[in-house]
Amino acid sequence: MSTVSFVYRPQVLGMKHVVSAGHHLAADAGYRILESGGNAIDAGVAAGIMTNVVLPDNTGFGGVAPIMIYDAKSNAVKSISGLGVWPSIASPEYFENNCNSDLPSGILRSVVPGAPDAWFTALQLYGTMSFEEVVQPSLEAAKNGFPVPDSYVKAVDTHIEELKLWSYTAEQFIPGGIRLKAGQKLVQTNLASTFEHLIEVERTNASKGRTSAIKSARDEFYKGDIAREIARFSAELGGLLSMKDLQDFTVEVEVPPRGSYKDYEIATCGFWSQGPLIIQMLNMLEQIDLQALGHNSSEYIHLVVEIMKLAFADREMYYGDPKFIDIPEEILLSKEYAAQRLQSIDFSSACPGMPDPGLIEQSGRSHHDFYTGSSGLDRDTSYLCVVDRWGNMFSATPSDPFGAPIIPELGFAISSRGSQSWIDRSHPSCLAPGKRPRLTPNPAIVFHEDRPWMAFGTPGGDVQPQAMVQVLLNLIGFNMEPQQAIEAPRFGTHSFPNSFWPHKYNPGLLKLEARIDDSVERDLTQKGHVIERWNAWDELAGGVCLAAHGEEQGTLIGAADPRRQCYAIGR
Repeated sequence: MSTVSFVYRPQVLGMKHVVSAGHHLAADAGYRILESGGNAIDAGVAAGIMTNVVLPDNTGFGGVAPIMIYDAKSNAVKSISGLGVWPSIASPEYFENNCNSDLPSGILRSVVPGAPDAWFTALQLYGTMSFEEVVQPSLEAAKNGFPVPDSYVKAVDTHIEELKLWSYTAEQFIPGGIRLKAGQKLVQTNLASTFEHLIEVERTNASKGRTSAIKSARDEFYKGDIAREIARFSAELGGLLSMKDLQDFTVEVEVPPRGSYKDYEIATCGFWSQGPLIIQMLNMLEQIDLQALGHNSSEYIHLVVEIMKLAFADREMYYGDPKFIDIPEEILLSKEYAAQRLQSIDFSSACPGMPDPGLIEQSGRSHHDFYTGSSGLDRDTSYLCVVDRWGNMFSATPSDPFGAPIIPELGFAISSRGSQSWIDRSHPSCLAPGKRPRLTPNPAIVFHEDRPWMAFGTPGGDVQPQAMVQVLLNLIGFNMEPQQAIEAPRFGTHSFPNSFWPHKYNPGLLKLEARIDDSVERDLTQKGHVIERWNAWDELAGGVCLAAHGEEQGTLIGAADPRRQCYAIGR
């Protein structure tokens, strides 16, 4: 068993505002905006774009950025998809006929960049500042450079061969052919020029008012010179993305799904992401006396993992872009369905692989035969969240895989999130023209007694919902303080197809952080789990950040995961 009675990072307390992010410069960017009078949305966009600059191995300005916003003025929570779509000429047949049924890395995985529209849309609808104001910290960091951390050095080493495939990409991240050491400066001049160009467009249209000027900058990206350069670059490399794909694109602003756990309510991104997994897991976990099992005991981990497997089995059968497939959303998120699913769990023995999905009689098919082999595990993505003095909340998970070709004139890569699609036509996330891949990033906002309580999330690919659920259980079920809840040892199942191409599958694999006792590992092995260890404080276990309201009236709390470069700032 394991407990957490102390913390390695201080829990940040404030009365005015709090920001927590995957890099200290991103947290600082958000804090600068808050101190300048901006709200949580202004600060969140500033911090989010800064992650695109200082964490290029985890995110990209041309990547994805799903966002959750609580708007205090309207007392409403909304999600902004921040996820692009496949080009209009993309199809399974194309990849079958031209790529030997492979989804090769590089330009052919490109979807329309979703992150810029997400940042612009959030700022336009819910912010108070101009794009120029919120992008200023990122412009400075791109233009003047910043010292790279160890994680960047490791990422370059891991992806060195991919980076060398594209001359400008190599020059950007391996300047002069020499790999940077931790602490050396990375400058991104052309990305800075892109920011300056968008600022100039906004300034030119300032007489139209703040929101119209922001929209003009947004349209320059998707309909103007930037869009033309994206389309030209894609065509030059043999990609499928066209000018019309960019012109026709817009992010989705939606009322997100909501679920409950005891007297807490959680809002997640929709079924185009894996966000609803959190609701499904919590619905089943709510029916178990987890405290009686003991925190991180073998019985506790076994039960939580078996519940997670059931939810992931449903993800593989039912989750995808709701514009293209019918999803039994109400059933999947219901307490009754959770109780039914819970009956299939063996409390003494692990399911050897991915269980059958629920509602199997409805579909008459199973994905068991679709996946074989072993899978690598993914490190990309970041996260940030903000709470301000007016009660607004911002929660975002910017991301994109490292190694895609950088557009020389623009300084960013086109989103390669097509890597989270399938070519298998029976899969709910099979690629199609105009369809969104099923996305792993899934920021969330939690409510308590009908009031917004906490914005939180994490990087970590398929580990994301698992880490988020464990932190929630630590907070609600075991009464841990936020920083303690984040630092507690974690575990993660991989007994399902990986979300990234080629979607390989590790039946029965369960990862345990090294800080979990050996006796727990032995008990879990006897139950049939295939155990592998993460290192202590392993980045693969996630990098959870949160910003929350404290118990004392007016108190705000920020917490950040020491497993990654995360930091919180507040006042």
